[in-house]
Amino acid sequence: MAQKNPTIIVQPRERLGSRYTQRLRRGGRLPGVIYGHKLDPMPIHIDEKEILTLLQHGAHVLSVTVEGGKTETCLVKELQFGYLGDNVIHVDFARVKLDEEVRVQVRLNFVGESAAAQKTDAILSHDLTELEVICKVNAIPEEIRVELSSLETVLTVGDLELPPGVRPAINAAIPIAHVSYLRREEAEGEEVEVTAEEAEPEVISETKDEPEQPKDKP
Repeated sequence: MAQKNPTIIVQPRERLGSRYTQRLRRGGRLPGVIYGHKLDPMPIHIDEKEILTLLQHGAHVLSVTVEGGKTETCLVKELQFGYLGDNVIHVDFARVKLDEEVRVQVRLNFVGESAAAQKTDAILSHDLTELEVICKVNAIPEEIRVELSSLETVLTVGDLELPPGVRPAINAAIPIAHVSYLRREEAEGEEVEVTAEEAEPEVISETKDEPEQPKDKP
């Protein structure tokens, strides 16, 4: 189900430059830019806590009101992070129309339990936490549900049940989640992770080599 577009108020940036943007961040404001639809880019700044809260709740499309100006429908196109990768330092907004197609990252919500993952020495791994999809702006889902109860070995993009009008932007064979197992290496005393396909039982020959008989003395 597509989410409603929250409204957020931004202010035009008076000037550019690293010192000015650093001052904005110290004051709790996040610099950004609005661009697209063959209009001039508009540098803006926005309340950091407000925008981060919306993003954490899965918002992709916002009604952005420029203080003293008009309101535009915008897609959160890109987030720029600091050198440590743990904080957002810039937001790019792209002007969009509700009926145009866009590519967007949607978070995956893993639900249910895999019977295979409950086995001894089994490990369930999530290969992706987000999925890039293509759909119209007014059909962007808040999240994509991933049902793990049917997972035996590998769950791929092609196994997902996507909402109507939403299609993956990546190869259907890419794994979303998989089950692997630990096998104990007796010689080394270490545990080695193997995939479910590799965890085949060892075949023991039914016939054993006879011990070499000592030769008769002449």
